[in-house]
Amino acid sequence: METRAPFVVVGAFVLATIFAVFGFVYWLHNTGGLGPRATYHVQFDGSVPGLLIGAGVLFNGIRVGEVTDLGLAPDNPRRVNATISVASTTPVRSDTKVGLEFQGLTGVPVIALEGGTLLANSGPVPTLIAEAGAGQSMTQAARDALRKVDSVLTENSEPLKKTIANMQTFTDGLARNTGKLDGIIAGLEKLTGGGTPVQKITYDLRAPQNLGPAGKTLKGQLAIPEPTAVAMLETQRVLFSPAKEYPGFADVLWADSIPKLLQARLIESFENYDIAHAPLRTSDIGQTDFQLLIDVRRFRVAVDAGPAAEIGLSARIVDKNGKVIASRLFEESQKFDKLEPPAAVAAFSDAFGRIAKDIVTWTVRAL
Repeated sequence: METRAPFVVVGAFVLATIFAVFGFVYWLHNTGGLGPRATYHVQFDGSVPGLLIGAGVLFNGIRVGEVTDLGLAPDNPRRVNATISVASTTPVRSDTKVGLEFQGLTGVPVIALEGGTLLANSGPVPTLIAEAGAGQSMTQAARDALRKVDSVLTENSEPLKKTIANMQTFTDGLARNTGKLDGIIAGLEKLTGGGTPVQKITYDLRAPQNLGPAGKTLKGQLAIPEPTAVAMLETQRVLFSPAKEYPGFADVLWADSIPKLLQARLIESFENYDIAHAPLRTSDIGQTDFQLLIDVRRFRVAVDAGPAAEIGLSARIVDKNGKVIASRLFEESQKFDKLEPPAAVAAFSDAFGRIAKDIVTWTVRAL
């Protein structure tokens, strides 16, 4: 017996030490541990699912203490009173917001403190009032929301049925009038220029090639500025008289605006007559000896008496002092059979070819 007694004493001492260590750790973790502590009462108006004594207390997301006591309010069974112990340096104010947060995948609840500006009164332990619904979990919030939605749907079941019936009537009407709607949309696209862009077809005038031998060359330097015209003629579209839309011409364009196109083909006509003394554009050179000024009177398709290409040009030759040396009106018309773009363009080229020959001959003689 004497040899076994020391082992009993040693065993008892070891067990006591283990219990003391566990007790110290428990006290350090749950009741504040080392350092001064401050105690506050927290009042929840509602349930606090899962909150236990020893649960953490966070201030702005940082753990500052623990829950030391939980209990129901004796005067109101709906309320829950909690006591928390936090580090005395925690800046808890009387207007600090109190809530319940659920952390991690398992949703462990902790008391969350946030903000506050007013200094807490000294004296009795202050009571912090949690926000309404602070103890509500995400699951409970979802259930409450679904319950409210269900209540709204139940109260408005008849109006909803009528709305669905009206929508069915509307969709049936759309289905019956699909063709009309397509026509309306197509008309709007045409009016606003929307929809798939249509590829335009461009045509050019043909300058006369055979102007005969250059019996007389141009005297001095001649320039042909861009012809003048009224605004209606400043276009690439094929113009008609009377003015209206004609089938096949909606997507037809001249290679350039009518005045610029006539300028280019007149210069080409002079080049075909005498390339060595051909005129230039005014922008190509500075002061010139003479200028051939063209005003476009007509450049259209006349339809009334059978389709015909009509061209009317007024020409003046002026010297560098602005004196008019000669002036003349040139007009040509060329009929064609079918009101189609290729036939119309060919007629314009024939009429322009005759006018260009006359202008070249007249200009050479005038100079």
